[in-house]
Amino acid sequence: MARVLKAMAAAAAAGSGGGLFSRLQSPVPTVKAFSTSQPSHQVAEPVWNLGRLNHVAVAVPDLAKAQAFYKNVLGAQVSEAVPLPEHGVSVVFVNLGNTKIELLHPLGSDSPIAGFLQKNKAGGMHHVCIEVDNINAAVMDLKEKKIRSLSDEAKIGAHGKPVIFLHPKDCGGVLVELEQA
Repeated sequence: MARVLKAMAAAAAAGSGGGLFSRLQSPVPTVKAFSTSQPSHQVAEPVWNLGRLNHVAVAVPDLAKAQAFYKNVLGAQVSEAVPLPEHGVSVVFVNLGNTKIELLHPLGSDSPIAGFLQKNKAGGMHHVCIEVDNINAAVMDLKEKKIRSLSDEAKIGAHGKPVIFLHPKDCGGVLVELEQA
């Protein structure tokens, strides 16, 4: 290694532009520094933004049993069961402080949760709900991006706010609910 360094130094001192070490003497490409100047074209700010995780929904075959587990075993604050016939479910909310768990139970045989529980007898995670600051803009933007939803427009959800469900095949296998913050 010492011989190589000596030869490089000798070549550099002689001002030799060619020879064995010509590649080592060629200019080193430089990396351009990050520029804070405005680009020649303006990029539009998003018209909607994701917010916090509102809840994780869990389908349960026995709502009273699940409600008792979270209340009596885990000591969580648990709501009373609320029937939502327009959605075909009864819901119980488990308050966790920073988010909630929504326990879902079928209300009627046409309930989408009934179908889920036929495939998953013990129940399981059904969907995640994320808040957005402008649900109408989100719906329009996601349609443009070819993300399918389970309905054409937002409906009023369990919290009395507009919601829309995004197709799990377009969301990494997860049913995603967007809710107006």
